[in-house]
This record gives sequence, C-alpha cells and structure tokens, in this order.
Amino acid sequence: MRKTGQRSNHKIAQSPDHPIAPRSPAALGFRHPAEGEPHEATWIGWPANRTDWPGKFAPIPWVYAEIVRKLAPGEIVRVLESTRLHDASARRVMKRVGIDPSRVEFFRFPTNRGWTRDSGPIFVRRERPRPEVAIVQFGFNAWAKYPDWRKDSRIPERVARALRFRMFRAVVKGREFIFEGGSVDVNGRGTLLTTEECLLDPVTQVRNPGLSRKEIETALRTYLGATNVLWLGRGIAGDDTHGHIDDICRFVGPRTVVHCREDDPADPNYRPLEENRERLEGMRLEDGAKIEVVPLPMPAPLYLDGQRLPASYANFYIANAAVLVPTFNDPNDRIALGTLSELFRDRPVVGIHAVDLVWGLGTLHCLTHEQPAA
Repeated sequence: MRKTGQRSNHKIAQSPDHPIAPRSPAALGFRHPAEGEPHEATWIGWPANRTDWPGKFAPIPWVYAEIVRKLAPGEIVRVLESTRLHDASARRVMKRVGIDPSRVEFFRFPTNRGWTRDSGPIFVRRERPRPEVAIVQFGFNAWAKYPDWRKDSRIPERVARALRFRMFRAVVKGREFIFEGGSVDVNGRGTLLTTEECLLDPVTQVRNPGLSRKEIETALRTYLGATNVLWLGRGIAGDDTHGHIDDICRFVGPRTVVHCREDDPADPNYRPLEENRERLEGMRLEDGAKIEVVPLPMPAPLYLDGQRLPASYANFYIANAAVLVPTFNDPNDRIALGTLSELFRDRPVVGIHAVDLVWGLGTLHCLTHEQPAA
C-alpha cells in the first residue's frame, strides 16, 4: 500500500478490555472467523487518494467497480466514501458497469486511503448465549511508516456506531495494540498465521515497541480468540507493509493452506519462501494435526519506475459468491487460478486484472474486509 511519511504510536487510557480482564472478546466467547465463512457484507474504501497510484489513477475506479460487480451477487457491499463528489463518482462508475444499486450501501466516513483490510473494522463473532458480531478496535498507525493515518484510525469506531455493534478496544500494557488485518490469517478454529518480520520487527517498522513475542501472542489470543499462533519468517519483496501474511500464505480450509513458491533461485523471494515452507511442514494445527500445504506459483517480477511491486496470487479474497484472484498478464495466472479452483469447489474462482492495482503496493485482499454473518 502506497503512503507517505513517518511512524507514530500513540498512547490511550487503560481499558476494561485489557488482556487480563475477564470481559475481553475471547473470555466472552468471541473469535475471528475464517474468511471463507458466510459474510453479511464486504467493506471497501472507494479510491480517492491519487498518490496511492501516482500517474496511474485513472483505471483504478474501474478495477474497483469490477470487484464490486463480482461481490454484489453474493453479499452487500458497504463502501466508504469521503465526500459528496467522491460518492457521485463511485455511483456513476458502478452504474455504468451494471451493478445493482440495491446491493451497495454507502457510508460517508472520511479516509486517508482505501486499504480497508488494514484500517477497516476487524470483526469477531460468537454463537452463544446468542449469535453476535462485534468489532475490535486495534490501533492503526499507517503500517508504522507514514504520518497520515488519523482518519483511517477512526473507521472501526465509526462503523461500530453506524451498525450499533459492541466494540472492544485492544489495549496491552496501557497502550493501544497496533495491528493490521493483513498481518494475520486464521482457519476459524483457533489457528492463526502471522510473520516475525511484521509483528516482531525491532527496528524497521515497529508496531508495538517493547512487546515480546509472548505478549503479542497473548493479545492475539485475547482479542481474536486464537488458541494456536504460528509464526512464519519474512514476507515478499516489494511489500511496504514489511511482511504481511496475505502475500505469502493463506488458509483455504480448516486444515489446508496455499503457500507461495518461487522457482527462480536468483529471485529475492526464493529463500524466504523456502524457509517459510520448511516451517509450515513442521507446524501443527490447534488439534495437533499437520497442515496440508499446497504450492501456489509466483508471477514473474513486476516493476514500475524501477520499483519492485508486491505481485502475489495469495492476495485473493474469499467472498460468498466467488473467490477473487489478482492476475498479472502472466503465464502463471492460469496455474494459480487452476490451483485455487481445485481447492474451492463451492464457488467460482474469478481473475481480476491487477497490473494497475498493484502499483498501489497492494491488491484484492488488501482493499477488502469481510463482515461475518451473525
């Protein structure tokens, strides 16, 4: 995701939902559902910040419209838009591509940019004593890298108020816990995947200074209901989030992951991905079973103005009516789509052209966020 500026990590007051408190999400029976579980809606932030795609913004709204067109048959699409002009532009583009307006809801919440996976609401759900969906408000500081995050950081609170959902504030040792949705992936049964490069980095993009691995695992257990936290190593080249899991390894079922594989030993992604594969082969799920690891190819490297872009087929999005997969005009597009089609037999796997989109340093999973059905 393309942004501008410096890191900030701001302190807030102690919360009753501190990890040691009995009324935390996990203590009340909430958990973070798997993405493939039924959705009520998908949230998406309509593109407005031209600096996210410098010199290539013109096609981006049309890519977003194609995404909404594929999502809308299976679930409501809830669109964040900042201004009346922004709203009018989104409606005009959607109308031209034939999207049913009854399947789209607009929320005028100002944003800094549209990478909803990371700044949007993170939902948790419980079944008893009655079905309920709530929101966990984690801290957001623009990937511990850029200064313009304050509008984005308020999105979860605004959504909770609009939907009248209960909201938990994630606080560890008196500070808000900084976290982005793209940094983890879950199987919905207790196992959570993340990377050391992202959540444990002590120097480059430090989300939570001073917190140990154990303290971060406790936060993930407390606020997302994880019971089994698994750590991979590094992410892919070109990823300015510094190691998000959703570019390298994703759950496609309770016991199965796809993991990206680079075949060229000279490529900078080759060694990190091989090391992650070796880790996965030794890991166990929440019940002690081995993880089934299915290889997913990488596209050939993409560059623009000399910059390596984080092109990855793992940045797919599992919706109710389809699995949307970024494609890159690459021979491996066909292999990636075929691999995922074999794994998702209950819904079509659809390619979305992402060569323009990835210039923003993210693609489909980065810009969407699921709201689970109650």
